[in-house]
Amino acid sequence: MAENLLYFTELLGLPVFDLKHRQIGRVRDAALVPLIHAARLDRFLVGAGASWLSVRYDQISSISLDGIQLSDEKLFPYHSDEYMLRIQRDLLDQQIIDVNGRKVVRVNDVTFDTKRNGRDTLHILEVDIGVRSILRRLFQGVLPKATIRRLQAPVAPNSIRWEFCNIVEADPLRRLRLNISNEKLERLHPADLADIVQDLGPAEREAIFETIDSEVAAEALSEIDPKMQASILEALEPEVAADIIEEMSPDDAAHALSELGDETTADILEEMDQEPVADVKELLEYDEKTAGGMMNTEAIVMPEDRTLQSAMVLLRQHEDLLENTHVIFLSDITGRITAAVPLARLFLADGSTRLRDLANERLISTTVDEKTDRVTELFDKYNLLAMPVVHRDGRLAGVITADDVITALRQR
Repeated sequence: MAENLLYFTELLGLPVFDLKHRQIGRVRDAALVPLIHAARLDRFLVGAGASWLSVRYDQISSISLDGIQLSDEKLFPYHSDEYMLRIQRDLLDQQIIDVNGRKVVRVNDVTFDTKRNGRDTLHILEVDIGVRSILRRLFQGVLPKATIRRLQAPVAPNSIRWEFCNIVEADPLRRLRLNISNEKLERLHPADLADIVQDLGPAEREAIFETIDSEVAAEALSEIDPKMQASILEALEPEVAADIIEEMSPDDAAHALSELGDETTADILEEMDQEPVADVKELLEYDEKTAGGMMNTEAIVMPEDRTLQSAMVLLRQHEDLLENTHVIFLSDITGRITAAVPLARLFLADGSTRLRDLANERLISTTVDEKTDRVTELFDKYNLLAMPVVHRDGRLAGVITADDVITALRQR
């Protein structure tokens, strides 16, 4: 067979012959058993009408465009098996995720490699999504297979390697039986995963968020449109949604929950651990169009008279916050915020330097009830990366970052 390739459109309908070369039926479908092998076709479903036989891959001596020759006639009737991934029923015309291209695609055909270890066995090589596969589907059963191959030759192939495909299965039990993992999805950038999720249907979105790591789910959910965030969270069991919300920053968590109904929000909050739920509940009290509704309660505050050397020791205790920290805030003996120090300055001074000597000349701050338009103006006017939000007594309520401002502008 040319190039040792066979397409599923060519496999479908192939005659199957017994040891005496008598036709016993035609191929109606074929299936993987992923728990046994991730790419090799394990079963061929053969027959006519409603009566099908199950042919194992090791009962076949040869496969060609003319048909399949058996080497063993001990065949059994086909019975539905939930451990099988059937090509015609479960893969063809279905949406799958191309993790390498970071997109959702629809399967038009499947390409098999026909030669492995000197015998005719079919291994999925790639799924086909382009014009060539549409041509094969269009002329399937109308023109001879060899003619279709000649017609498609000038058309550039468009396909995805099988190892870069992630199947979406909504049924959690069937996911286990089919050995479907989301490990490939979990390695994607959260923004790419968010784009993929938004291209899927509601059931598929729910299935992904139910099964991926909660930290990955939280990062992806933070990148998704608020209304779709609400749709996803409402569809999840409260304990699953709570695990995801706990991994989000308090401000992102509050924004997500603010789109939900009161009853759903209460159910999720009830499932959350005590420490994060307190911060989230506090933020939910603020109007989302104010600084309080924009801010994050996670910030680093240190006494203004602390030395840089001792400050570095404390910073190591806040390692989880450093990735998104641009400045640290200084407080006086009463706890009132007095200054801000850009994080970069900490690496340019001597260890004996007092933090207040590294602070910006002027502290730009706002209050929890300040309107978002005014907050945006302050960031633009003073080129801020972060700004403290303070209570009336000057104590820190939270911090607004440039990312928060950008998000607010995008949602207008």
